[in-house]
Amino acid sequence: MGKLKSVAELESLRVQVLAAPDRPVVRVCLGPGCLAQGADKVSRAFKAAIQERNILADVQPLIKETGCHGFCSQGTLVNLYPSDLFYVQVKPADVPEIVDQTLREGKVVERLLYADNGARYRSAAEVPFYKLQHKVILKNVGLIDPLDIEDALKAGAYRSLVKALTQKTTDQIIDTVTIAGLRGRGGGGFPTGFKWRKVVENARENPGPVFIVANGDEGDPGAFMDRAIMEGDPHAVLEGMAIGARAMGAEQGYLYVRAEYPFAVRTLNIAIEQARSLGLLGQDILGTGFNFDVQINRGAGAFVCGEETALLASIEGRVGEPVTRPPYPVEQGLWDRPTVINNVETWANVPHIIDHGAQWYSGVGVPHSTGTKIFSLVGKVKNSGLVEVPMGITLGAIVEEIGGGVPGKERFKAVQTGGPSGGIIPYEFKELPPEDLKLDKVGLQSRGFMPMELKNLPVDFDSLAQAGSIMGSGGMIVMDDRDCVVDVARYFLRFLEEESCGKCLPCRLGLKGMQEFLNNFSQGKGAPADIGALQSLGMALVDGSLCGLGRTAPNPVLTSIRYFRDEYLAHIVDHKCPAGVCRDLITYRIDADSCNGCTLCAKNCPQACIAGTNKEPHTIDQDACIRCGACMDVCPVDAVVVA
Repeated sequence: MGKLKSVAELESLRVQVLAAPDRPVVRVCLGPGCLAQGADKVSRAFKAAIQERNILADVQPLIKETGCHGFCSQGTLVNLYPSDLFYVQVKPADVPEIVDQTLREGKVVERLLYADNGARYRSAAEVPFYKLQHKVILKNVGLIDPLDIEDALKAGAYRSLVKALTQKTTDQIIDTVTIAGLRGRGGGGFPTGFKWRKVVENARENPGPVFIVANGDEGDPGAFMDRAIMEGDPHAVLEGMAIGARAMGAEQGYLYVRAEYPFAVRTLNIAIEQARSLGLLGQDILGTGFNFDVQINRGAGAFVCGEETALLASIEGRVGEPVTRPPYPVEQGLWDRPTVINNVETWANVPHIIDHGAQWYSGVGVPHSTGTKIFSLVGKVKNSGLVEVPMGITLGAIVEEIGGGVPGKERFKAVQTGGPSGGIIPYEFKELPPEDLKLDKVGLQSRGFMPMELKNLPVDFDSLAQAGSIMGSGGMIVMDDRDCVVDVARYFLRFLEEESCGKCLPCRLGLKGMQEFLNNFSQGKGAPADIGALQSLGMALVDGSLCGLGRTAPNPVLTSIRYFRDEYLAHIVDHKCPAGVCRDLITYRIDADSCNGCTLCAKNCPQACIAGTNKEPHTIDQDACIRCGACMDVCPVDAVVVA
C-alpha cells in the first residue's frame, strides 16, 4: 500500500477496506485503567486460547486491542461483535470460558455481565453509565485499533479532510467552526473560530509561515481525557490539525505531549508514520497541492507548560515560563510568527464539525457552550471513568445517574471541576454570606449568580463560572462527608505551589503564604479573622499573577471558604475536623460495644498501639497512635470511630 496520489485513490482504498469479509471481533480495552488490571494479559490469553482450540480461519475472531472504553472502575472490559456482549472485570482465567461458551457455542457467561441493583446488562448501550452519554469525540475510541490506519479509515477517518480540501474554501472552514460555536476544551473556553481568524488576519499583515500546536500536556491530577483520545483515536487529532492547517495556511504542526504519556507518544508516532506513508501528511497531500506535517514534542514534566506561552517557549528549546501578554500567540507565537494553540480535544472536534456541519454541532449542548465535553469522573463515586456528555447536562445527572452516586453510607458533599485550579462546588445549596455575594473576582456578581440547588447546576462554561468554578480541561472529582475541604484545598494549593515557575512575585510568595494559612487551620491554629486575610491574599493572586496558573490557583480556597466557611470555623474555633481527616484534630477510638475482637485492627496497625485479646474488645494507646486510619479501613464491623 503506497502513497495515495488523489482523493479518488483514498476513497477507493476506503471502499476496499469496507468490503473486507466481516468476522467476529473481540475488543479488549487497553486504556490505562484496564492496563492496571492486567488487560494486556487478557488480550494475550485470548490469542493463545483461540490458537489452542484451532478455531477455523473463516470464523476466527479478530482480537482487537483498543483505547479506553471509559468504564474504568469495571476493568478489564471486553466487548464482543456481532453479539454485542459486554463483559466486565475480565481476568485471564476467564478467557477460556469466554472462548468455549461464547465464541464457539454462542452462550452468555452471565457472571461476567455488568450487574447493578439486581439487573444484568448484556450490551454496553444498556448500562446506565453509558446510556446518558453522547459520544462524538469518543465515538471510535474503544471500537477501532488505534495502531491500524485502515481500521480508522473504515470508521471514516480523513473523510472531513477531503471535504475541507475539495468542497470548502479556507474562509468557509473558519466560518463553519465559528458558527458551530466551538470553544477551547483546554480550560479557557475561548472561541476557536475567532482565534483562527485572528491568525489569518495577522499573517496577511505580516506575510510568512503560520504554525499550529496541539496541547496534549494534560497535567491535572485525575485527568486523562486527552490521553484517551491520543491513545484511542490518534487520527482524529491529526485530521483536525490538518483541517486547521488548511484553513490557516500552516504547513507545520506541533503535538506537545505530556512526557508521562509514553503510550500516547508511541501511538501518535505510529499514526503519523502511517498517515505519511499514505500521503495524508507531508507534501502535496492527495494531489491537492496542500502541504502539512506534524512533529511530536515531549513535555518535560512541568505543569506550567500547559500555559500556552510557556508551552511555546518549551517547543523553542527555552525554559518553560509564561510571558506577559500581549502580544498573544495569534500575533507572535512560535519564532514570533502567528500561532494557534488548541488542546487535543478541541482539535478532535473539528472533523465532526466539518463532516456534519455547523448547525448540527451547535444543536448539541446549550447556547454559548455547544457540543459535548469529556470528563474524567473520579473520587467518591461508584462508577468512575471517562464520560462524554452534551454541554448543559446537570451536575447531578453526571454524578448520580452516570456515576451511580456516592458508594457506601456517606453523603455526597461536593464536586471539584476544572482540575487543581477549579472550584469546590457543594452538592446541596448553601446560602452565601452577603460579603461573599459582593465578590466579583470569580464571577458571581458580573455573571448574575442565582441561588440554586447545585446538583441541578448545568455543566457548561458560564454556569460553572457563576458557581465560582471553571470547566478546565474536564477533571471532575467527587467528594463525600469523609473529605475535608480544608485538607483538599491544602492539597491542591501545595500541588500548584510546587508546579509554579516562580517567575512572578504574587504567585511565588502568595501561594506560599496561602499554604501557611491552611497548614495552621489544619492544626486548629489561627483566628476567624484569618479566613478574611486568606481570602484577601487569594484575591491578590487573582489580580496580580502573570499567567493563568497563578490567577486560578486560589479557586479551591476561595470557593471552599465561600461554601464551607462553617468547616473552616470548626477547625479554628472548635479545634475539630468534621470530616475526621486532619490528624492534629482527631483521635481514633474503638467502640467496645461494637468490637468483636477479630484482631484485624491490631494486626494492621503500623505502630502496634492496639491492645486486646481474641474475641474481646480492643483499645488504642492514644500516645502512640499516629492517626493513620489503617484500623478503620480494615475493621469489618465499623467499631473504629473518629472523635
